[in-house]
Amino acid sequence: MKLPQSYYLQEDVVAIARDLIGKKIVTMVGDQLTSGMITETEAYRGYDDKACHAHLGKFTKRTQVMYENGGVAYVYLCYGIHNLFNIITNTQDHADAVLIRAVEPVDGVEVMLKRRNKLKLDKTLTSGPGNFSKAFALDKTHYGAFLTGDLVWIEENELFRFRESEITTTTRIGIDYAQEDKDLPWRFYLNTSKFISKR
Repeated sequence: MKLPQSYYLQEDVVAIARDLIGKKIVTMVGDQLTSGMITETEAYRGYDDKACHAHLGKFTKRTQVMYENGGVAYVYLCYGIHNLFNIITNTQDHADAVLIRAVEPVDGVEVMLKRRNKLKLDKTLTSGPGNFSKAFALDKTHYGAFLTGDLVWIEENELFRFRESEITTTTRIGIDYAQEDKDLPWRFYLNTSKFISKR
């Protein structure tokens, strides 16, 4: 049920970001399985998106994985605190990425609670990219991880069905520096889920 690498090699990162809504992301870290339904994503396009870390071909130690073939993880530290988990898409040298902003927990909720030092399940457990990554034990050690492997992967979620009207398309969050590109409608979320970082 894992998505094949060919899925990540598609050219349209915005279409992929939207299509990922409702799919299941799974981690197996320290022999502990966690999974959740993806409820919120953002698309970043390498060649012409001022919000993308690889804008204008910027190539650094941090961004180098973005230039690989799609199907690998790009994890970076935000504000020195939060690990943000991204999926690289498209073919080599395009540097497109999808940020996973929120998921709705499915398997391993007790494990997630322990990782987040929380006593009960509520929307803050896995809403917001930093909270999601911590609950799923994703950090910079997973930089470059193959999404077709056995550490972190995405599956079709055949048991879940939703209408197209349940996906909201809007602007991305926290990218005011991106000038006019901050207004691109490249954020998607499942409006019937409470596990959303911001409506």
